[in-house]
Amino acid sequence: MDSIVKLFRPHQYIKNIFIFAPLLFSLTFEINLYLNALVAFIFFSLIASSIYIFNDLMDIEADRLHPKKRFRPIANGKITKKNAYILLLSLSIPSLIGASFFSLNLFIILIIYFLLNIIYSLKLKHIAIIDIFIISTGFVLRLFAGAVVTNIGLSSWIIIITFLLALFLAMAKRRDDVLLSLKGEKTRKNIDGYNLEFINASMVLMAGVVIVSYLLYTLSPEITARVGNEYLFLTSFFIILGVLRYMQITFVEQNSGSPTKIVLKDLFLQITILFWLISFVAIVKFL
Repeated sequence: MDSIVKLFRPHQYIKNIFIFAPLLFSLTFEINLYLNALVAFIFFSLIASSIYIFNDLMDIEADRLHPKKRFRPIANGKITKKNAYILLLSLSIPSLIGASFFSLNLFIILIIYFLLNIIYSLKLKHIAIIDIFIISTGFVLRLFAGAVVTNIGLSSWIIIITFLLALFLAMAKRRDDVLLSLKGEKTRKNIDGYNLEFINASMVLMAGVVIVSYLLYTLSPEITARVGNEYLFLTSFFIILGVLRYMQITFVEQNSGSPTKIVLKDLFLQITILFWLISFVAIVKFL
């Protein structure tokens, strides 16, 4: 059972919180809409786990050479390929069928996400830069999933900020692969398309653009009019703090292999995110 849980990677479900982002950024606080988003979260999580299984099946040999991934259930032989395929189908088929009954638009988004990631696992993840763009597109699809089940339109701001933030995190993850390659542990075919200088510069660029984009969002006339005050920009303090902390983890602590595990384990980041959320809601609801 423990091997199956590891295969599903439930810690990665934190990424699916972006499904709730349209509700937050549209300043909507209706419980029934959050319940709809929760259903989408569940279906998306099941599909995501099926993709992780497929990816592990495609990367068995490469994972066995990786210092951390070699402990994954398929790579270490605790789960057979046959059983992995059965689990993959057991997750993907029910979630797609369930989504089709719940929301046709959600079903379409899940199909796009599923097929895009299948192609990613087979080919696109081996192409430098394209690989991180596909990862970032997955985050945007999560936004659309949240939007279609709540009937909330997505602003250009939330799409841009999410895509850029995902690029920043994906670059940090690739940096970990580059560091491994410098130690003689080449774990990805596309790693020759990256080096530390390129990734470091790209991360600094993405960090700056993410912060500026968020500031422009909070200061935009549309948002200040909707909020009813001009103080939302104060929440950018926590955005800057969070980005700098993540860069500190990446550049100083040399630990950027798994963004989800970093967020789940780093108390500094958790407190920063919590205070950002509290300040965002407080400014919107009480000022």
